[in-house]
Amino acid sequence: MNLMSHILQRRLELPPPLTRDLVVQKDLPVPMPDGVVLLADRWAPRNAEEGLPTALLRSPYGRSGMFGAAMARPLAERGFQVLIQSVRGGFGSGGTLDPMRQEREDGLTTLDWVVEQPWFGDSMVLVGVSYLGFVQWAVADQLPPQVKAMIPQVTESALSLEFLRKDGMSLELPFEWGVMTAVQERPWAMLRSRSQAKKTARALKMLPLNQADVAAIGHSSKYIQDILAFDANHEYWADANHSHRVADVRVPVSSIGGWYDIFLPGQLRDFQTLQDEGRTARLTVGPWTHAQFTNIGVLEAVDFGLAYAKGEVPADRAPVRLHVMGEDTWRDFDSWPPPGYAPKKFHLQADGGLSGGTVPGAPSEEAEPDRYRYDPSDPTPAAGGISINHGGRVDNTALESRPDVLTYTTDELDEDLEIIGEVSAEIWFESSLANADVFVRLCDVGPDGRSHNICDGLTSLSTADELSAVTVRLWPTAYVFKQGHRIRIQVSSGAFPRFARNPGTGESRATATTLRSADQAVYHGLNHPSAVILPVRI
Repeated sequence: MNLMSHILQRRLELPPPLTRDLVVQKDLPVPMPDGVVLLADRWAPRNAEEGLPTALLRSPYGRSGMFGAAMARPLAERGFQVLIQSVRGGFGSGGTLDPMRQEREDGLTTLDWVVEQPWFGDSMVLVGVSYLGFVQWAVADQLPPQVKAMIPQVTESALSLEFLRKDGMSLELPFEWGVMTAVQERPWAMLRSRSQAKKTARALKMLPLNQADVAAIGHSSKYIQDILAFDANHEYWADANHSHRVADVRVPVSSIGGWYDIFLPGQLRDFQTLQDEGRTARLTVGPWTHAQFTNIGVLEAVDFGLAYAKGEVPADRAPVRLHVMGEDTWRDFDSWPPPGYAPKKFHLQADGGLSGGTVPGAPSEEAEPDRYRYDPSDPTPAAGGISINHGGRVDNTALESRPDVLTYTTDELDEDLEIIGEVSAEIWFESSLANADVFVRLCDVGPDGRSHNICDGLTSLSTADELSAVTVRLWPTAYVFKQGHRIRIQVSSGAFPRFARNPGTGESRATATTLRSADQAVYHGLNHPSAVILPVRI
């Protein structure tokens, strides 16, 4: 009995496998044009018929151990032969890892190599989460005819664009990822993961930030230095942006995302591009964080990918399937964003009110602005949301008790209110400093008074000392506020360490060594109608 197979089946709630008897060919050499050799492992049923469809995964995280088993075994037991390749610069593959910027040429060469192998049949499916999904987009417009489908999960075609935005730099995810890839091949890395996480958390608080990699890893990291030096619009990241390839994809694509995943906005953009071009595409979004371990990727590979690999059509399903949080149900739609939802403004009011309930009201009379002081030496914490290790839906009670967090709350709802789509806010804001951030979070307050986060976003300003209406793009969502609940908006100036703290000096976040506190003001009323804009069901 294969214990790992049974554990994975139970943990992922998978249907029984076709077989548990697998063989693994290790360290298959895949030569690149520049002479570098990448290594791959092939998993296949021991007594399989020749020419099974191939599931290709290209990974920076290794091919053996728990990772290899969790990714490859469920697919190899259910109709695929699986090839896991280590990308350049890790786990035996030659060259140096230069994240995201080297995957197109290596990926195209790998595809050509696979179809020439004697064990290859006549079809292939590209599968994988996060970085393993990004590498699919890197080659998506130039796939050989043997590739029949793509299944990118919690990923997008331009990973750097979201977390390196100049107007809202995400710090935690790229820094933690840079540390993880730097230490993952060290002896006993898994056993030391908890102590490493503590070391990384301490390093994130360092000044200047461009020395934090040495504190966390023991030496400088080129990748971490790059993310601190170049924002998303810098030409340095041009090779990591494959969004222009999406419209030219010709194979069916099943995208899987999470409402609390950092790459969701880009993933929805990619799906909309496919949708607008009339491509065969479907989208599934669940209540997941980036690293949440679910069965949906395996199920889609088998139900969607394997069907196309065999020249069949998968079972009929609506193009868009969304988990609607708040009522904990799955719903099907024809498109994203779905029709039947209209943007409605809920206005911030004096004394912490938020206009309307099921029907939002007009701005209140002009009132004195609400004020708070932001101290970057004691930054407002993130408390759930978009985070790999500490994200998702959490109780925000402690966060909302801080003096640097403002809250605005509706009365109890007299009926359910459903929102699905893009969420944003317009906040009339002024700071004592030119450089400041505006963070807005949407929450659901239950009858017990506890507040749980739904989605949020941050915008960085360089003219914050001038009163202006600041647009903040929150994450998309699908949520039902139940009768008797209340809608709440938080306004603050940070969510550390998800976002890099604003030093307030105008210095680069990479080199800043001085932190300046700021006095912030949020205006509301007829002349300054601050509001959150929710996509409300019509």
